[in-house]
Amino acid sequence: MTGPDEDAPSPADLLRRLAGDEGRELLASLPPYRDDEVLALTARLRARGLDAALVSAALTQARLRARARVRLGPLADRLLLTADGLEQATRPAVARRHAARFADAGVDHVWDLGSGLGLDSLALAGAGLAVTAVERDEEVAAAATANLAPYPRARVLRADVHDIPVADGDGAWLDPARRTAGVADAQGRTRRLFRLSDLSPSWEHVLGVAARATATGAKLSPGFSVGDLPAGTEAEWVSLDGDVVECVVWWGAAVRLPGGSAVVGTSGPEDASWEVVRPAEDAPPPLTPGEQPDAWLAEPDGAVLAAGLAGALAATVDGRELDGGVGYVTAPAPVELSWARWFAVEEVLPLHARPVRAWLRERGVGRVTLKKRGVPTDVERFRTELRLRGGRGAPEATLVLTRIAGAPSAVVVRPQGRAPGPPA
Repeated sequence: MTGPDEDAPSPADLLRRLAGDEGRELLASLPPYRDDEVLALTARLRARGLDAALVSAALTQARLRARARVRLGPLADRLLLTADGLEQATRPAVARRHAARFADAGVDHVWDLGSGLGLDSLALAGAGLAVTAVERDEEVAAAATANLAPYPRARVLRADVHDIPVADGDGAWLDPARRTAGVADAQGRTRRLFRLSDLSPSWEHVLGVAARATATGAKLSPGFSVGDLPAGTEAEWVSLDGDVVECVVWWGAAVRLPGGSAVVGTSGPEDASWEVVRPAEDAPPPLTPGEQPDAWLAEPDGAVLAAGLAGALAATVDGRELDGGVGYVTAPAPVELSWARWFAVEEVLPLHARPVRAWLRERGVGRVTLKKRGVPTDVERFRTELRLRGGRGAPEATLVLTRIAGAPSAVVVRPQGRAPGPPA
């Protein structure tokens, strides 16, 4: 039995070779990645005299870049990537928001503690700040070194974040690991972690860094609870193009307004535009027993829901939440907002399969889209219990399964998208 080839280059060595002239030339020569062409392309590249390890590493980069374009856009084609690093990489538009916070806080140098591939470090350097990207993993650090090479005020330090002497005057950015490294699903995604106790470095270490640095930000799961927000800090739940991507907690000079808010982003041709939603001082109470929904139903953007700010939507549209904590808001008329989707209410039914099934069959509905929030109903089981007989061309209905003033209900709605603007 033979062991592993001790002379084989390590993954980090291969990334360093890809960052050199030979590797950059090879990567630039590759066609768009396709799984069904890998074997033939490998044979052609090997016929050119390129060694197998470098060819394999280059094709891995091509595959990762193809996957990364959805998240990172054109920037993906200029980066060296790793599979685990890509799973936690910050979207460029979001990273630029982070960098602007530090620039506004007046710090000149930021420690990027647990930098991964360096997406936040790239934004910090692009904002004119000095940045030290700290990464323990040798392979990921090699990728970050290549990615940050164009910026003379950026450096990569391979070290444990617990050993970094963050001091007053510094900025600190932390992106604690929130996934189980190495074990991925069929799509290459690693398992997400949600509890503060699962973070690495620990939440206690994050708090210690924040106590020393002048300005600190920590990227956490969108599932972070506002109840865990330390006094005097600021939390932002952030979405981009409808995808809730993070909750960031800010300390020190990076705080603009203590408390929680939602930040809703929309990508544009140059950069994303952002709208901040803050708690309403005069949020109306939810519906009470006996009250019925108005003609319209609004569903807040996911960041607004994650931040628990349905009350802000209710105050903005002169509406009421269907029930405390469900997020859906009923209103007499739609209001144009970038952070809410509207539905016209057609019927309100008890949340039982028999009356819902009778209502749908009477109208010839053969397919349903089910949305659920605030009730324990198993959506797929409920769909089966409806026993609808509809093919591809059958009429379809949308049902919102939720609570209305405490009563489990099925609300039949017609999706309207964003609220219509004023007539031309």
